[in-house]
Amino acid sequence: MTVLDASKATEYLKDYKSKDGLDIKSLIDSANFGGLTYNDFLILPRLIDFPASNVNLETKLTKKISLKSPLLSAPMDTVTEEQMAIHMSLLGGIGILHHNCTADDQAEMVKKVKKYENGFINDPVVIAPEVTVGEVKKLKEVLGFTTFPVTENGQVGGKLVGIITSRDVQFHDDDKSTVKEVMTKAADLITGKKGIKLDEGNALLRKSKKGKLPIVDEEGNFVSLISLTDLQKNQSYPLASKSYHSKQLLCGASIGTLQADRERLAKLVDAGVDVVVIDSSNGSSLFQIEMLKYIKETYPELQVVAGNVVTREQAALLIEAGADALKIGMGSGSICITQEVMACGRPQGTAVYAVSEFANKFGIPTIADGGIGNIGHISKALALGASCVMMGGLLAGTSETPGEYFYRDGKRLKSYRGMGSIAAMQQTSSNANASTSRYFSEADKVLVAQGVSGSVVDKGSISKFIPYLYNGLQHSLQDIGIQSIGELREKVYEGEVRFEFRTASAQLEGGVHGLHSYEKTLHN
Repeated sequence: MTVLDASKATEYLKDYKSKDGLDIKSLIDSANFGGLTYNDFLILPRLIDFPASNVNLETKLTKKISLKSPLLSAPMDTVTEEQMAIHMSLLGGIGILHHNCTADDQAEMVKKVKKYENGFINDPVVIAPEVTVGEVKKLKEVLGFTTFPVTENGQVGGKLVGIITSRDVQFHDDDKSTVKEVMTKAADLITGKKGIKLDEGNALLRKSKKGKLPIVDEEGNFVSLISLTDLQKNQSYPLASKSYHSKQLLCGASIGTLQADRERLAKLVDAGVDVVVIDSSNGSSLFQIEMLKYIKETYPELQVVAGNVVTREQAALLIEAGADALKIGMGSGSICITQEVMACGRPQGTAVYAVSEFANKFGIPTIADGGIGNIGHISKALALGASCVMMGGLLAGTSETPGEYFYRDGKRLKSYRGMGSIAAMQQTSSNANASTSRYFSEADKVLVAQGVSGSVVDKGSISKFIPYLYNGLQHSLQDIGIQSIGELREKVYEGEVRFEFRTASAQLEGGVHGLHSYEKTLHN
């Protein structure tokens, strides 16, 4: 055998009739015996010539909303309420609030997310000069803070006369004293003029070393407020998902397709929701199409995610009806038994590719919902064309999920249930139950479960878990030789990113094997 010149190894590759691995279409077509799941294939590695930190994970959530991280928390009552939604947005993704509760409760959750971190606080609590110190102390018990702008009429828009802080009242013994006796007067305050930009206001705060910066108009009327604590949050969470206009955290919420959901929607819009998800196990229904058209006619600027779908035919119906993004998945979640009980659904890998390939032609982002069990699954979903992934089970058991921890067999656990489980469908509220309406079962005398109830091990706080997923995804794309999610989609469709079908034996080989025992620690 002739030994070839090693310096020309890459040149000799041109003589090979085919590249290693398969292009994306060949991979999907190779599964002629059935659809693919994430575990059925691998992405082949490519040249690394950049650090993992260079990988940009910014992506589209909808046609008009972008995220710094492609991660969403699912609208499940054991996954996403306000604490999860707040931290998902702080860490670059977004949380979708569940609607297995009253409309008022869900709207209140939206308000808590939107008010957690503000740019310009346009509706701060304002008090009048005649309010007593005792009343201010009582306000602290209710609101949790004691810093209030003081205007002549006690309202936003009134003439600013001062500001009162915790330092002014904390050690003031006479609760009958009025605010005007102890406050810092307007003449001694540093203020910003109406029209000031947020970065200019933050610069003033840093320079003055004050906690709050009142914003006033030409006549000295108070119009808004900038807070130092929000500036500190900006520094701690540089990837935070924020509204372009208000600079508040982004917040999503799910709704159903009933008449009562139109009333729910109005309350969510009033609360400031940025995106709504029409939540249904099968999105290609007249109910959802009518709801989607209603939303786009009534609230044309509101972004709407429709779904769930798993075929191009389903996607086409919702795209025509005005969807701003599509959610993909039916029966692939860890607690979902739709495929088993209803004999309906599609393997998630094939579904994500088919729908995303079609939807991307119309500029519609897609969200892979279900089947995400690790970082590798996220990478594969993105490689198959999804813009984002939605996670339920992967985030279940974290500190920010609803519910209390309990112990069983020496392990710290939290409850986790599918929205199609009997337990979720039997939960009552003032409106029709979200779980039954999700599966069009609200009139059924016998409930047919499409999900299960269970428990998951404590995962700690998502303040550590989400950065683990984020950094791990950066390293995954680095191994593929890709520096952004947009580049990944482009190189996949061009056939430069290659795939390999994975047999059952290969899957076994790729996991932990051959050990007597081991401990799997994912992050510190």
